[in-house]
Amino acid sequence: MKEYFHSVILDEDKCIGCTNCIKRCPTEALRVKNGKARIINQRCIDCGECIRICPQHAKNSITDPINNINNFKYKIALPAPSLLGQFDDVNEPGKILSSLKLLGFDDVYEASRGADIVSHFTRETLKAPKKLPLISSSCPAIVRLIQIRFPSLIDHIVAIESPMEVSALLARQKAIEKTGLATEDIGVFFISPCPAKVTSVKMPLGNSHSNVDGVISIKAVYPCIKKNLKKNIECLEFYDSGKAIGWARSGGETYSLGLKNYLCVDGIENVITILDEIENGKIEGIEFIECLACINGCVGGSLNVENAFIARNRIRRLSEKYMRQKQILLRNKLNDFTLKEVIPPKNILKLDDDILIAMKKMEEIDKAYEMLPDLDCSACGSPSCRALAEDIVLGYSDFDDCMVIFRDKVKALLMKQEGKSQEEKDV
Repeated sequence: MKEYFHSVILDEDKCIGCTNCIKRCPTEALRVKNGKARIINQRCIDCGECIRICPQHAKNSITDPINNINNFKYKIALPAPSLLGQFDDVNEPGKILSSLKLLGFDDVYEASRGADIVSHFTRETLKAPKKLPLISSSCPAIVRLIQIRFPSLIDHIVAIESPMEVSALLARQKAIEKTGLATEDIGVFFISPCPAKVTSVKMPLGNSHSNVDGVISIKAVYPCIKKNLKKNIECLEFYDSGKAIGWARSGGETYSLGLKNYLCVDGIENVITILDEIENGKIEGIEFIECLACINGCVGGSLNVENAFIARNRIRRLSEKYMRQKQILLRNKLNDFTLKEVIPPKNILKLDDDILIAMKKMEEIDKAYEMLPDLDCSACGSPSCRALAEDIVLGYSDFDDCMVIFRDKVKALLMKQEGKSQEEKDV
């Protein structure tokens, strides 16, 4: 089995064990032990919350260095539409793309091209849905969140590739026709606003492989693009679809679908609340739900540079400026862009291969939890008292890690010592 990969990494030298990250992690993938944070690989969905919240900047994301493009004869940049929101209004989209191309790429093919195609096929899917509400598959962090925390909702996920994957496939087809090169000589690199995209390329869900060869962060290319924008360069022709550009902000995907009964939810905690209500049958009459891990959508990704609210406003204005009906010429059919594999549920709390031993451990966890104060203060280094109970049974922690229990133990020892001293005085 292929070893699980996740993009978020920890710099132990910067970590001070402050516990900020464990309180915000939506899948309880973080612990703080011996004064340092630790990432539980199988639980991490690379949403980037810990990167965003860490005051010491001890969390980061593994992305590809830009010189990796030189491993290919023909190099294609695949920028997310959120890249356009990183620069002020004096820079036309075509000039931003031209500045990106100067970094060594042979072509630039915007991921927004795939956004319009995904919207088209999502509308077709909504004509005869298997489950309602349908949940967007565009945010890989949300897909993995459902896989881990809400496996009963997997069938609600739209079984269509993300705009990144669709655009990468089309960009490669175009390059093969233009150059005559073999597919392995063509490198497609996504310019990403978030670490979840890195994982979706390295460990794709729903397909055996990704159409993308590498992921470069917006942070990495931003200074170089900024420098190139000062040069006297021509603007590249860009994909001027306002609806597709609008995908960079929350609500952009649902707007492009033209629906009336939909929800748009951004921010991982808000998404969890909505998914929980869907799972409990509390949401009715909704056709489609756009769920985005980052507040404000992709412009809020942790690998961006600009303030998310400012970037969202820029994307809104760009979207409105180019809000025209875009003719989509498709040679491909829906089947070319659908997920070929079923997304499996992921059991992150596998206590033991032996079901009887696992059941016994579950009973021990329940007993340990009853002994804890149920404060969820995280001072122990685990995100909640329930998580601490699991860690105790699995041997990662003990009861003394709980500050309340440890305090009471110390208090009892002091009282006992005082009692002995008093007895000695009485004698």
